[in-house]
Amino acid sequence: MENDAATLQCPHENCQAANPLTHKFCQRCSTPLPKNYLWAVVDGLSLGNPGKVLADRYLIVDKFVLLDTKPGLLTLTPELENLDIPRAYLRLIPYRLHVPQVHGVLPLTKDSPQREILLLEKPPILVDDTTQQVHLGSELTAAWRDATSMRQLNWLWQIAHLWQPLASEGVVSSLLDSHVLRVEGSLVRLLELRFDDTTSPKLPQLGEFWQQLIANAKPAIAEFVDRISLSLIQGEIHSSEQLIVVLDRGLAELGRSQTPTIKIITKTDTGPSRQRNEDACSPPSGTLVSKPPQPTALAIVCDGIGGHEGGNVASNLAIETIQQQVHQLTKVPYDHIDPSLLLNDLEKAVAMANDKISQRNDGENRQGRQRMGTTLVMALPVAHEMYITHVGDSRAYWITRQGCYQVTLDDDVASREVRLGYAIYREAVQQSAAGSLVQALGMGPSTSLHPTSARFMLDEDAVFLLTSDGLSDFDRVEEYWETEILPILLGEANIANVADRLVEIANSKNGHDNVTVALVHYQVQYWEPEITIKAVIPESYSAKTVDLASRGANTSVLSSSNHKTQVIEENQPAKTRQLPLQWIVPLILVVVAGSLGLLVKQLQSQSGQPQAVPNPTPTQSPTIAATEPPRTLANLSAGWVIQTTKEISLANNQSLPAKSFLQVINTEPNPKPASGDFSVRMRVCSNKGTPTPASSQVPSPPKPEKTVAIQFQQLNRLGVSVLPSSAPNPCKTLTQPPVNQTPDTSPT
Repeated sequence: MENDAATLQCPHENCQAANPLTHKFCQRCSTPLPKNYLWAVVDGLSLGNPGKVLADRYLIVDKFVLLDTKPGLLTLTPELENLDIPRAYLRLIPYRLHVPQVHGVLPLTKDSPQREILLLEKPPILVDDTTQQVHLGSELTAAWRDATSMRQLNWLWQIAHLWQPLASEGVVSSLLDSHVLRVEGSLVRLLELRFDDTTSPKLPQLGEFWQQLIANAKPAIAEFVDRISLSLIQGEIHSSEQLIVVLDRGLAELGRSQTPTIKIITKTDTGPSRQRNEDACSPPSGTLVSKPPQPTALAIVCDGIGGHEGGNVASNLAIETIQQQVHQLTKVPYDHIDPSLLLNDLEKAVAMANDKISQRNDGENRQGRQRMGTTLVMALPVAHEMYITHVGDSRAYWITRQGCYQVTLDDDVASREVRLGYAIYREAVQQSAAGSLVQALGMGPSTSLHPTSARFMLDEDAVFLLTSDGLSDFDRVEEYWETEILPILLGEANIANVADRLVEIANSKNGHDNVTVALVHYQVQYWEPEITIKAVIPESYSAKTVDLASRGANTSVLSSSNHKTQVIEENQPAKTRQLPLQWIVPLILVVVAGSLGLLVKQLQSQSGQPQAVPNPTPTQSPTIAATEPPRTLANLSAGWVIQTTKEISLANNQSLPAKSFLQVINTEPNPKPASGDFSVRMRVCSNKGTPTPASSQVPSPPKPEKTVAIQFQQLNRLGVSVLPSSAPNPCKTLTQPPVNQTPDTSPT
């Protein structure tokens, strides 16, 4: 980047002074100078030589890498109406940890083959501060050889999580392109998206791509990677969910060679412009928690809503409730924890906190803006993983030596517009009410709440920052992470002093709100294991038969002190092959009773006594009915009918009344990789199709209506009931699931 005349304009609207490119702060007003490096999506087109400035703004740093020299100005946004390419980027904003987002477009001259060039922000680009040299993150295939076995499996795990959401957008080819598939430390990052051809790649092609990695895999996992690659090719692993389960087991074995040390510090302050502090945190402000010796390390930040109406009550009530629930969850040894169930339980803990606040509002007859509520973000480190759950606009950031990454997506209007593909983020935040929350704890029943939970594999030292918007507003974290938080990782700063400094920055640079921060410093010691781990491929796996069975038993775990739902029993055969104890005992009794009856009849026959003729009563063959498991959510299957117990809100201002009947069509994977949830697709049967009295055994004909897709976790919370097989079917028999039918309603 050689252009002595190029300068970096201060982003402060009242300054905008020109600064040398090497400066980190404005020489006039001391505002941090962001260096926004962009990736230009072009097909072999040369943008010019390094040092050239395009559109009086974008400095060419490398062939397709640009530097925005006027970061405080708005950008030209693409027309989205007839342009599918940017929409895919926008809809994948929940995965922006791996997928770059749209910055804007660069208009070109009329004689150029392209009218405009798409510019992507936060691509995998590394900057050497000493030399100011910029280079792309390494290709995964090139960095593979030098990575630890833990990091190698971590990369594959991230690819497995990205497979389904990228496939749903028609861009899964990106995960099979070595040029696009980059790494930045422990993170898999995509340079840009590659759009699929007419036929999208399938998992066997992923297996073929991974085969090239076997030769340079670490000895501990070489056989493991070979086995899963072959299983993908042969179709033995037939879903990304199954692949994630296999990789989780491998990572759990490697995790035994990793020893983490965790420190947590919190700090909260009323701020210069507020009279009372509506925020709350755990541990209590100023408390330093270390694990070990503490058995559990949990950080929570809540930003109360409601002012004098009780925002502080809501935030403290949320923390108190979640602390109690998480304490129960973490009693289980980490190597017996099922990650997907723990995510589910964390969301249930949030739902319980929500209902407690909501019930408090209802009890005090609070309506509308009078209702108290709170945002929430929490971090729970468990072994080699970090679990993050959030609701609202309190954020979590992941800071490594390579960068600062926002890992939560605000539950506000602007983010919703981007997620739906309506606008790029820089444009959406300029709209009115862009920062208005679309959900928070306490505003309604938990059936309408959708907390976001995710987990992240940790194979290097990191700091997680949880913060209310008192600090995160106006991009203060992005401005100051490098000077204030990075020194923790470099051993140059004390975590408690950094927390104080962040609160000071929030009050001096923002000052409009209360501020609360929690810093979670994760340090790890890792050594290559001498063992060779084996890949265990489940003989039969589907989300319905494995995950559902576990989730069904998990319904009341949070209200029970006997927490068993997330325990994985060691060397346990598949649940589908076991006959539960509650069925074995009745079977034994039936067999014994039958044997005794037969013996009595034989004795009567031999003695010549007349046999008593019993009254004819209906009997059931124990060989079939007794061995058929009862129909519950735990073993939900296509064709079964469930009945709602209360009204369910749907999109487009529609709702399902209580006592509605829905017939299961099928279950579909959820593109949200970290949650382990999936969608149950059902058709709505007419309420008039209720069962007739048992004497007639003929149900009145139903009237088919619409289809709905409801997340399984939400079905659990809604308390729906599954009609037993002996009950009359109020819906027409479903002979075959519809093909390529898209549900026209979904829960809001």
